[in-house]
Amino acid sequence: MPQVVLKLSKQKITEMKEHYRNQLNPKTPQSAVFAAKTPNSSITAYQSGKVLFQGKNPEAEANKWGTAEPKAESPAKPKKKHAYHPPESLFTSSHIGSDEAGTGDYFGPITVAAAYVRTDQIPLLKELGVKDSKHLTDEKILAIAKDLVHLEMPFSLLRLPNKKYNQLQRKGWSQGRMKTALHHRAIENLLAKIEPEQPEGILIDQFSQPDIYQKHLATDGNKLQQHVYFMTKAESYSIAVAAGSILARATFVKAMDDIAEKVGMEIPKGASAKVDRTAAAIMKRYGRKKLEEIAKVHFANTEKATKYL
Repeated sequence: MPQVVLKLSKQKITEMKEHYRNQLNPKTPQSAVFAAKTPNSSITAYQSGKVLFQGKNPEAEANKWGTAEPKAESPAKPKKKHAYHPPESLFTSSHIGSDEAGTGDYFGPITVAAAYVRTDQIPLLKELGVKDSKHLTDEKILAIAKDLVHLEMPFSLLRLPNKKYNQLQRKGWSQGRMKTALHHRAIENLLAKIEPEQPEGILIDQFSQPDIYQKHLATDGNKLQQHVYFMTKAESYSIAVAAGSILARATFVKAMDDIAEKVGMEIPKGASAKVDRTAAAIMKRYGRKKLEEIAKVHFANTEKATKYL
């Protein structure tokens, strides 16, 4: 879908809103000033001053207000590390990105999200603030995730409850094997959802070497899908991985809030001494079995919490 982006002043955007008052869309993204639709183009003006025109003939509409903003430079080309490293062209193509959250946290589930971002959606997602979730607050992540859910962006979201996590761990499953199974299933679900459309590629935020990932798949009777790539810090380059990262993190944050409500106390993230003390308080109030439902009990935090008691 053709598109044009302009950078305009607040006064100009106010003029535009008045100009399109009879064509305004009542539903607008959270970070938008207004959205409108004309025979030529859909128009979305953002608080940042950027205005996105996309549709049949966006140039005709955009030319009424200014000239297109110069294209931003692409991120520095990452060094190739293995045969499954993605080509740079993938980052600007229609592709699937998959990421997870909660793996290093004692409390809360592991969550995995795979998102399919089409080329024409990339500018809009950037306007919504989609980027590496590590650079966003949890409040901002929740707000962006809410916008993503309302977009026509297909995604698949999975959550591994702590009780199931602990059962698998006792059966000998490593966390890497669990994450592999979750990513594979999320991607399979998403591919089925977008059929017959096919992505240009699938990028997984790398948590293990590709050969280890494939060994885990083979153990469970699965095999790698076509055009799958692996890359560390992929959310810094791929908007699809960044979107998956935000959706996974938002789901994890909500799960942590649910745990806090159920136990009646603040639940810290991570695996710090504060986590140890909280685990001890929960055991004292509810007994050790409660941790099976809300924590990864094989972490060293369980033993440290026991010493507090």
